[in-house]
Amino acid sequence: MTQAQTSPAAAGTETAKVVRMTKPAKDELLDFVLKQLDDDQAQEVVTIDLEGKSSIADHMVIASGRSTRQVASIAQKLAEKLKQNGYGPVKLEGLPAADWVLLDAGDIVVHLFRPEVRSFYNLERMWAFGDAPPVAGTA
Repeated sequence: MTQAQTSPAAAGTETAKVVRMTKPAKDELLDFVLKQLDDDQAQEVVTIDLEGKSSIADHMVIASGRSTRQVASIAQKLAEKLKQNGYGPVKLEGLPAADWVLLDAGDIVVHLFRPEVRSFYNLERMWAFGDAPPVAGTA
């Protein structure tokens, strides 16, 4: 695995950045999801390769919205676009509260958070086992 790679933010946005915790993949569905999240101004988008770690999906995408309204909007629009583009229906969980919305798109699971909720659950750290550098002072 490669270390986390950061790509520059899209032109005109200040805080949007994409961090990949995996090798770049030639996965059409993943590319579609990442493009849609970028178009909808999702923040701090992270992809995690789950192959060999879990049978639930091939990739996990974690992103933040600035508010519950933006999280709900991103989730609904992503689900609609996936269906319109032939990727099938998407299962949505957590939409009424929109603090944490889960989209199950088959090979890809997308977690959308409000920033405070995301930092509390810290899914990136939980799923990055084996990929994260060792913590200083432990041997």
